[in-house]
Amino acid sequence: MNIAAAAGEHLLLVLVAVGLAALLGLPAAIWAARNPRPGNYLLRTADLVQTIPALALFGLLLPVIGIGPRMAVVALFAYALLPILRNTVAGLGSVPEAVKEAAVAMGLTPRQVLREVELPLAAPSIVAGLRIATVTTIGTATVAAAVGAGGLGTFLYRGLATLEPNLLLAGAIPAALMAILADWILGWIENKLSQY
Repeated sequence: MNIAAAAGEHLLLVLVAVGLAALLGLPAAIWAARNPRPGNYLLRTADLVQTIPALALFGLLLPVIGIGPRMAVVALFAYALLPILRNTVAGLGSVPEAVKEAAVAMGLTPRQVLREVELPLAAPSIVAGLRIATVTTIGTATVAAAVGAGGLGTFLYRGLATLEPNLLLAGAIPAALMAILADWILGWIENKLSQY
């Protein structure tokens, strides 16, 4: 396998995992913000998953899902979920009550208040959660090679097994560059949203 193909596999694992985490995490965070008591249990459950080491989580998932990319996506999804949940809940919670009350007084429905007032004001915090989730998932995805999911971790594991520095660098450098680029792009978006 060449570096470009491994980087493509790595990027696909990250995009699918973070995409699913955003798709499910954003509505769940909105629900948690609206229902603080049960929402707190949701956040605690996500906290608990975050404390499980990656290889241990792979071990727990093995009997249920089996080995391969699907297992890696599920594990990476679980790790990406917490920052998205936490930052979205925090962002929505930071919207001043007076602003929401003014929107209701203008005749906006609760759904319109969410779409036109709360989400735009919470957007920098939401993007910050996506940024954290993406960057950490890029790093964690290197472990996915241990369960046959491919990616840049393949070079790292081969390099460790053979004590070959070139293989280690072939996995580490592209993964680091991918994380830096993702952090820069999402950081730029976050800063732009913060200016509005």
